[in-house]
Amino acid sequence: MTTVTTATTTKQPSLVGGACIIASVCVGAGMLGLPSAGAGAWTVWSVLAIALTMAVMTVSGWLLLEAFKLYDLNVSFNTVTSDLLGEKVNAFNNLTVYFVGGILLYAYTTSFGLILQGSLGLESKTASVLFVFIASSVVWHSTRAVDRISVVLICTMLLSFVFGVFGLTVHVDFSLLMDVANQQGEYAKYAMALLPIALTSFGYHHSVASMRAYYGEERKAKYAILGGTSIALFLYVIWLVSIFGHLSRDSFGPVIEQGGNVDVLLGVLGTVVASDKVSQAINIFSVSAILSSFIGVGLGVFDYIADLFHFDNRSKSGRTKTWAATFMPPLVLSLLFPFGFILAIGYAGAAATVWTCIIPALLVLKARQRKGAEQGFVVAGGKLIPYAVLLFGVATAVFHFLTMLDILPVFKG
Repeated sequence: MTTVTTATTTKQPSLVGGACIIASVCVGAGMLGLPSAGAGAWTVWSVLAIALTMAVMTVSGWLLLEAFKLYDLNVSFNTVTSDLLGEKVNAFNNLTVYFVGGILLYAYTTSFGLILQGSLGLESKTASVLFVFIASSVVWHSTRAVDRISVVLICTMLLSFVFGVFGLTVHVDFSLLMDVANQQGEYAKYAMALLPIALTSFGYHHSVASMRAYYGEERKAKYAILGGTSIALFLYVIWLVSIFGHLSRDSFGPVIEQGGNVDVLLGVLGTVVASDKVSQAINIFSVSAILSSFIGVGLGVFDYIADLFHFDNRSKSGRTKTWAATFMPPLVLSLLFPFGFILAIGYAGAAATVWTCIIPALLVLKARQRKGAEQGFVVAGGKLIPYAVLLFGVATAVFHFLTMLDILPVFKG
């Protein structure tokens, strides 16, 4: 075990900058799954579910910071897990990281293919192939290319989100938002099925080590994480209010029947939005969100695969091998088994509980047994907090599989 190094710079980065980094990691195409996944729970219970998830996921990131404090600033998630929990646990953790990345690429590929099918008139599978080859070429080219494209996409997302959502929020129908027409409706029992999708929407934990190194300490990284997850929660609530304030609860039936696919949701939303410009802004936001998430997740999986198989990332042949291992399996699965968007995101959420909740809790419990663990950054609450995070992660994964087995109630519109 190595000792902690200290930052050498006299002026640290701003908390606003770090919070924006965390928020940009959280907010992506997973946001597009929240309305369909929350249709059963509707407004109040959906907001409560994502608020609870935000709180737990924020604390779980803090638990990682506490475990990381015993190591150098350049330490990785992989290194700490291997040292504290052993190689077998680390291998399983890495497998879930790859699975989540792969299933997200699969979901984005399928969704974008369906959107292109509607806008360009292409067959969805052909559109998916074109999308993967064009978008993944940015990742194959270089990280710098991803950086430049991401800046453009984020700016596009912000502008289209502000214009589109503002156009929706000023015309929210309160009776729809509160589901006034359905006085005997049941909502709370559907909130459990929303948790895996909500958890995926706050998955920033692979960036915790980067935040710690960014600030050179744990405390500022803690507040940056809190700021980032708070921004994400704020945007999610606005988005849900805008959608639920325009679509009746029953109108989600066709969307859910099609697996919550984004193209179906956008099509239904387009029928009730009076302004064509607002509708176009929402569509642009959705396309930008999926493309941005695909490239961002793709880069992470790309680097993971290159490190795992020791491919040469400096040569064209090495990068081509990495590209094939990264993007071809999700594309093939998308062509053979075009599951719904919500189903795929749900599986990703169930697997993500391992490295966003379970592993952070186990890491900090183990780290607190080390000498010097009581000094420096410590998450308040004693053992209660890590055990609560662990329980939330296990419960979320269980809820997902119980929903898949039709043991938990599933809203079908």
